[in-house]
Amino acid sequence: MRTYRIPEIAQKYVKYDMIEEHTSLPDLANARLRLLHAFLSQQASLQTHSELYTLVVSLVQLGMDTHDLIDTHQEQRSEPEMRSRQLKVLAGDYFSATFYQLLSQAGEIEMVSKISSAVSEVNRLKVNLYVRMRQLKMTSEEYLGLAVQLKSTLFQIFTEVLEGELSRVWPGILDGISRCEVIVDEIKRCENPATFDKSWSYWHILQAGSEDERMQLSQRMYEPAFINSLVEKYKVRSQLIAKLKVSADSVKVLAGKLESDKLLGELTTIVDNLFNEKTDYTPALN
Repeated sequence: MRTYRIPEIAQKYVKYDMIEEHTSLPDLANARLRLLHAFLSQQASLQTHSELYTLVVSLVQLGMDTHDLIDTHQEQRSEPEMRSRQLKVLAGDYFSATFYQLLSQAGEIEMVSKISSAVSEVNRLKVNLYVRMRQLKMTSEEYLGLAVQLKSTLFQIFTEVLEGELSRVWPGILDGISRCEVIVDEIKRCENPATFDKSWSYWHILQAGSEDERMQLSQRMYEPAFINSLVEKYKVRSQLIAKLKVSADSVKVLAGKLESDKLLGELTTIVDNLFNEKTDYTPALN
């Protein structure tokens, strides 16, 4: 199995002094990317394309994630804030377009079509999510399911590319890893009042809270101390960690069906790395 080198290779396309000086970019989706690279490297017919496919997916996902960071509020911004916003727009467009050039140069036109269709579907899902959020028509579990879809949709196209056992287990393991990623993100969000709004914690408390608490949340009439008290009162973190354990165990069950010890070992590393931050839980894959 080839060594996973996507973060190093991607630097050629994402590391620019102007970006680093005036704005910040989201992290690469390394759990999903490493998972994809491992599966592609395991299939003989795809080994020569494993790095190319994973690289272009990393750039497309980074482009979408960068656009998601763009502040759409209409209030007046300072010059540095405007420059940061403009660079996010341009950087996201650039990352999203670079995949087309790389695949075209390699003669992979069919893959261009697959990725383009997946991006359209991700955008459709985002619109649906934003509309329901604005209407406050959302449960915490519906939010979680849509968030997992947003993370996994681009990668789902490889179900048709992989073969045999790899194709059969790919959707389930991808869903499990994506769900774990979302939950880890949500654990971090619940610990920071600045990222609480419209998080899983927000939707959960909007359902479980008192009438007064729900009114304050729906009208965004709250201070950090109020958010922290609600997160503690409704044991949000412990509930998310319980969900993480369930998702991790589902990945563990699917991983146990793999015939390749190398692939199982790589998946173990992915899972261990993913759960190593602020989770109090590290699953052991057997």
